[in-house]
Amino acid sequence: MSDATSHVTSDVTSTGATGTGDGGTVRLTTAQALVRFLAVQYSERDGAEHRLIPGMWGIFGHGNVAGVGQALLQAARTGEADLPYHLARNEQAMVHSATAYAKMANRLQTYACTSSIGPGATNMVTGAALATTNRLPVLLLPGDVFATRAADPVLQQLEDPRNGDITVNDALRPVSAYFDRVERPEQLIPAALAAMRVLTDPAETGAVTLALPQDVQAEAYDWPVAFLRRRVWHVPRPAPEPAALARAVALLRGARRPLLVAGGGAVYSEAWEELRAFALRTGIPVADTHAGKGAVPWDHPSAVGALGSTGTAAANALAAEADVVLGVGTRYSDFTTASRTVFARPDVAFVNLNVARLDAVKHAAEPLVADARAGIEALDAELADWQADDAHRARAAELADAWRRTTDAVYHPECGHGPPPAQTEILGAVNDLAGDSDVVINAAGSMPGDLQALWRARDPKAYHVEYAYSTMGYEIAAGLGVKLAAPDREVVVLVGDGSYLMLSQEIVTAVSEGLKLTVVLVDNGGFASIGALSESLGSQRFGTRYAGRNPDTGELDGGPLPVDLAANAASLGADVLRATTVAEFRDAFVRAREAERTTVVHVVTDLTGPNPPSSAWWDVPVSEVSELESTRKAYEEYRDGKRAQRPYL
Repeated sequence: MSDATSHVTSDVTSTGATGTGDGGTVRLTTAQALVRFLAVQYSERDGAEHRLIPGMWGIFGHGNVAGVGQALLQAARTGEADLPYHLARNEQAMVHSATAYAKMANRLQTYACTSSIGPGATNMVTGAALATTNRLPVLLLPGDVFATRAADPVLQQLEDPRNGDITVNDALRPVSAYFDRVERPEQLIPAALAAMRVLTDPAETGAVTLALPQDVQAEAYDWPVAFLRRRVWHVPRPAPEPAALARAVALLRGARRPLLVAGGGAVYSEAWEELRAFALRTGIPVADTHAGKGAVPWDHPSAVGALGSTGTAAANALAAEADVVLGVGTRYSDFTTASRTVFARPDVAFVNLNVARLDAVKHAAEPLVADARAGIEALDAELADWQADDAHRARAAELADAWRRTTDAVYHPECGHGPPPAQTEILGAVNDLAGDSDVVINAAGSMPGDLQALWRARDPKAYHVEYAYSTMGYEIAAGLGVKLAAPDREVVVLVGDGSYLMLSQEIVTAVSEGLKLTVVLVDNGGFASIGALSESLGSQRFGTRYAGRNPDTGELDGGPLPVDLAANAASLGADVLRATTVAEFRDAFVRAREAERTTVVHVVTDLTGPNPPSSAWWDVPVSEVSELESTRKAYEEYRDGKRAQRPYL
């Protein structure tokens, strides 16, 4: 176990038990026991308790309807357990909803997700990978084949001639932070406790999978009353080890051009007040990642904006000059480091404050393994008499001011763009009109890059962009999870036509659950992000437009498709507003935000940009030999970019 291991306390006894004290038992099916168990699990940090599993998403099939489904029905009708059920329309989407809830709840709560066997289970693999990559907890309960093998092969069973104990659920193993298959009822006891341990450990968390054979779900067992007691899983704030703290402080005291990188850990640990005060007192410039945006407000005196491949010119210039980098809760993805080119000094050193040692030791750093808030407090105390040089602080402020002027020009070009309008103009309108506490959600395509460079966030929970796994289709499903976690906030889903076409059906779920979302559907007739990348790599935007098959060329470069995404959204139960200009969009967005029902604002934008000015590189290999002149030219540029890439040692 890591230093962040949860400690557990328990109280309250179950009803319907036989015997007395801890020796009592209650006869339930495995699924009924699991539902009762989940309903009484709590997390606690800083004295505040939360329902760890406040509900369950699911789609029923023959692998879970008679087990988990029956148990949820019985709990609802008898009141023996409080575990509300939400019907999703796609298994991948329900995992996204649960993960988004966990992100909004700072990893202190999440939902369970139940599926049938076969495609229901494998549909959850992408969602599991997203959760684990993002270090976010989610509990997956896929149905499985018969443990007894009495009816092999059952419907949807994968038969492997080499292994008798392999099922499709094994596909979830590599994308889960913890995996177990419960083949006997009594195995649920250690499996469920282990699952809660991982869900509440910020250093180890991710997708947790308990595969449940359908016959075991329905099998009865005499469960110890103690297993069904209320349990509180205490989430600690591990402090930095004194010797490690001393080494980190020594490095920072010697820094002439320090830079702080705020990652998701700064938000999940609720360290934003401490981080803002530390930055203000020391004068260290603060750059941010997608997950860390808003931890320091965009107009804070130390804020220099996003770092990396789609970062600001201010943050990237300071990164190139930095001699010491203090990473707070970041895992240093290739976008953050611009594929290990953005920190340019040969002698650059890193101090990584992270609850997970995996991330703390990256780039040969001086690791400070601790909770982000506890670590910042410790650093602030040890550096109470130290500040960054005045000249460094002045340069950071000058660069940040210049980028703010750049953002103004991109958001609001003097003569406008188009028609159709630029995507950046639409984002600028949303940034202007959304409230500071509105939660803006996005995940994949060209919008994350525009948002990271341009978005002005003040609230640490208002910017919700999933970019660890960059999963198309995350947005609308995530909106459901965010709204459940924060019903008093307005939720604005930004989704491109590519993501919308992959996973839009959860609009139906929003309508059925009465959850109000404002969905901004940006329709540019293709894959803008990959199209631009394709062009930069010499591949001429091949296969990235939504067009018909051209009988003359045989390629997908014919006329536009007769697809009406606004009409599609209306058919799923949403109210729909259409906009063709920035002015029309601004009016429609205000109306949608004030509406009481889920409302989609559809706007057509320019597929080819323009994009914010770039100041960093991203490593995407180009074909070394080619018959195409465009590819040969791109390879020469790629080779130039590789020259700046190096390991940080």
